[in-house]
Amino acid sequence: MKNWKLYEIIWLALFLVIVIVLSAISKESIFNFSVFLTGVLCVVLAAKGNIWTYVFGMYNTFGYAYLSYTNGLFGEMGLNLFFFVPMNIIGYIMWRKHISKQVVDMRKLKASTFSFIFISCIASIVGLGYLLSLISGQNTPFIDATTNVLSIVATFLMILRYKEQWVLYMVLNIFTVIMWIIRFRNGSPDGMIMIVMWSAYLVNSIYGYYT
Repeated sequence: MKNWKLYEIIWLALFLVIVIVLSAISKESIFNFSVFLTGVLCVVLAAKGNIWTYVFGMYNTFGYAYLSYTNGLFGEMGLNLFFFVPMNIIGYIMWRKHISKQVVDMRKLKASTFSFIFISCIASIVGLGYLLSLISGQNTPFIDATTNVLSIVATFLMILRYKEQWVLYMVLNIFTVIMWIIRFRNGSPDGMIMIVMWSAYLVNSIYGYYT
């Protein structure tokens, strides 16, 4: 961490303290704690542009997929297993080609290109939401579709090193927090810590865009 600024170290330390304290208060299982911990490390390192984000991200991908399955969020489960697992590998390889001292160089999209991407996301969300609504046991299909589509597009932007990934992540994190609030209100034992985790992700996405 010799290339990190003081405020970045404080930012990471604050997130880790939040993880430990909340996990202790809510008496979370070691598994849930590990998913929360690797998730926080993953997003903070991504905001820093640090390639280690993909290492912690791989464990978090498998862990979150399991939690999604147990909560009837099959879109989230499929997204993590069949998309994020291979993309973690691809992202690591591609970032290695554009890196200096473990920090990647970022790029910026044209406004017209970003507008096209956003409109395409909306159309895809409507289509996927309808398909998910046909699955028996599926919860909040259109919110699940929103998180799926935005996750996929934001991940591609992240791998290609475009800073606009963080705008999509902001929207994605808001909808994911809403999704887990609904699961918590319906009795999910994983709801509270997921709400906190994704709220932390939302704050981090703002920090990531600034960085």
